[in-house]
Amino acid sequence: MGKVAFVFPGQGAQYSGMGRELAELSPAAADVFRMADAIRPGTSEQCFAGSEEQLRETKITQPCMFTVELAAAAALEEAEIRADMTAGFSLGELAALTYAKVVDESTTFSLVCRRGELMQEAAQMVSTSMAAVVRLDNETIEGICAQFEGVYPVNYNCPGQVTVAGLSEKMADFSAAVKAAGGRAIPLKVSGGFHSPFMAEASARFGALLEAVELHESAITLYSNCTGLPYEGNVKELLAKQICSPVRWEAIVRHMIASGVDTFIEVGPGNVLSGLIGKIDKNVRTFQVCDKESFEKCVAEVKVC
Repeated sequence: MGKVAFVFPGQGAQYSGMGRELAELSPAAADVFRMADAIRPGTSEQCFAGSEEQLRETKITQPCMFTVELAAAAALEEAEIRADMTAGFSLGELAALTYAKVVDESTTFSLVCRRGELMQEAAQMVSTSMAAVVRLDNETIEGICAQFEGVYPVNYNCPGQVTVAGLSEKMADFSAAVKAAGGRAIPLKVSGGFHSPFMAEASARFGALLEAVELHESAITLYSNCTGLPYEGNVKELLAKQICSPVRWEAIVRHMIASGVDTFIEVGPGNVLSGLIGKIDKNVRTFQVCDKESFEKCVAEVKVC
């Protein structure tokens, strides 16, 4: 068996009931929910019983997703399954940072709460939306974006799929241009133009918060959304910049595989990252850990190797 990577998902994978089964089966996971509730009362209840509409609010989504991701990682640790390296998609990078022991979980949870608020405030300042563009290469998508002021490629997900953020008033014409080029733009259910210049103020304000935070040396290799490479240099600067910069997910996965990873465990709600990884390289194994069934399957198959 090669190396194992834990990957933590971003906003959009949330669902009502997430994390409940993990809290019931794992004392370590239950401890994470208690930590979250002590800092932000009601977090567990929102994860376990929040409505779909409520969980789509960025200021709620982010602390809830983060809590479930840390709980899933804690359950895996309790089962003696550990990662050789880690990365997270957008919000998930904060969970990866915590898993790698760069920041303690309560400090990061408080930062995530504020990050969600700042990003929601920035999203409300201007009407923006996002779409996943498929069936076109990166260069073609970048070229189409350049034709529209206020439209940007923001997430490089996998071959043939790039997420774009833009002014709402421009997205219909942008989608038409994508269709004319042979592609398809699929609207996403998000509340703002994340990872774009529209998030510049949120990025700056989050950076100011990070100045007071003590960071430690990463316990394992940790990858940056901004560069697609292992973290180097000013970690705080990259974390703040991440909010208004593209996510280089395909590059992260390719570098992990080149470093010996053949098993990816998506730690937290959904299977979005597993799907992207499968499109990047069909020769690696992917697992998800978000409930009792997926946890037990992962533990049984990964421990055998």
